[in-house]
Amino acid sequence: MRPHRHAADALLALVSRDWAGLPVALLLAAVGGWCAALGPTWTTVLGGVLLGLAVLTGAGSLRHLRHVARVLARYPAPGRLVDVGGHRMHVLAEGRAGGRPTVVWMPGGHSPGHELHHLHAALREETRSVLVDRPGSGWSDIGPFPRTTATEADELLTALEKAGERGPFVLVGHSLGGLLVANAARRRPDLVAALVLLDPTPPDVITYGPSTPLLARSRSDSLRSALRCLFGIHGAGRKSPSGEPGEPDEVLRALACRTRSGCATASIYRELSPTGMAEVGWQTMVYDGDLGDLPVVLVTPGDLTGGEEALNVGHDATEAERLRRFYLATRSRFLATSTAARRICTPAGTGHNFPHEAPEFVVGVVRTVLGELHKEQPEAGAG
Repeated sequence: MRPHRHAADALLALVSRDWAGLPVALLLAAVGGWCAALGPTWTTVLGGVLLGLAVLTGAGSLRHLRHVARVLARYPAPGRLVDVGGHRMHVLAEGRAGGRPTVVWMPGGHSPGHELHHLHAALREETRSVLVDRPGSGWSDIGPFPRTTATEADELLTALEKAGERGPFVLVGHSLGGLLVANAARRRPDLVAALVLLDPTPPDVITYGPSTPLLARSRSDSLRSALRCLFGIHGAGRKSPSGEPGEPDEVLRALACRTRSGCATASIYRELSPTGMAEVGWQTMVYDGDLGDLPVVLVTPGDLTGGEEALNVGHDATEAERLRRFYLATRSRFLATSTAARRICTPAGTGHNFPHEAPEFVVGVVRTVLGELHKEQPEAGAG
């Protein structure tokens, strides 16, 4: 790894600690006091400025710590925190398997498992359903840096084992979460009964597609958000909690105040660039045939609804058509990973975010997969 990457990871590791603003304030105060004591007018002025910054950053850091304490008191972890090798991951498991495989949900981006709570809630009365927070998200501790999809696939399997959950599992992943669960299945096919991939991130788009400024902005925005939170600037919608706890969306907004959330996201989004994917491709990609005959259900929109921005190429109709073919083809690439893969198209008018746009459709797909597995292997996943 390049030296500057070590430095970047060290910085992310520091900022991911909610208390990190206090040593920054103390350092500013120490340098400011030293400058003020030197004597010359300009150093005295500089010292005064630094001491003022120290007061502001210290006050902001204390405000942040107080805010985090209130959030955690209002929203305690609903599941278990299990050790996965020096850091803990949050696992919420509810329902009884009843002879069917346990369903494990993994949302897109680097979101907490709670992002798919509405799908979990719809199935937990019928089978065992599990939500897992990636390290740095939700109630999970921050893990070591860099954060990578390959590392988090291993951590996911370890967390399930340490939580006492028994496979084989039906792993359901959306977007970047789909890439993660496909990685987990490649590593431990014996623990997986089936994969349901909800428009999973196709690495080919990152490696060979046109430049996507949105991904670069997402990484920098995540880091800026972490720095703002570190010094007590939590933004709209993140005021100190009061009253009764609300719906899952409110929980997600509240937990996002942790600096670890932005730092973990910024780290793993490093993969989402041509150079980043080239560095981790062998560990991250799931290549043709890697999943053998594992049942794989690829659920994707049939067109580019919601993705029109990708085709914004001015008046070049030829280039727009080329991009359309490219995106639709790469979207289907996961079908080649298994001889038992099939595709299901989402309802008309839905786009990449269909797990929220058409949740009943997604639950229906998973129910169908569970029913098929139950007929073929009636004793799988019991307990």
